[in-house]
Amino acid sequence: MKLLVTFSRRGGRDPGREPIIARVVKETGVLINVEKAYIESMAGEVLIDVPDADAELVRQRMEEMGVAVRVLEDAISRDETECIDCGACISVCPQDVFSFDDEWRIQLQQGRCVLCGKCVRACPHQALSLQQ
Repeated sequence: MKLLVTFSRRGGRDPGREPIIARVVKETGVLINVEKAYIESMAGEVLIDVPDADAELVRQRMEEMGVAVRVLEDAISRDETECIDCGACISVCPQDVFSFDDEWRIQLQQGRCVLCGKCVRACPHQALSLQQ
């Protein structure tokens, strides 16, 4: 399951200076795969992938440490009325999220998405959007 972890160094607690992911792995024994990270001096956002069975445990522990965690059910949305099944998304996606089915319609594998946004920028009909 994908979790979007967001932290800020503003306010009383400062989770930005703590090794949050390393601590959670050590304390829970759950292996965490970091798929994307964007960290600045005052804030950060990390997309992690954890086993479904352990997602709630990881989420709870991270929230106890002062970070915001959101479960990403569907990372990418597709507007079926705008999508023309052109395949532009297929050609730019580094994670093979998109593919054609037997009838040449676009199919999505949500679990592969790392929120890079390349497909959104490539779509000529703006049929794709990222969950934020």
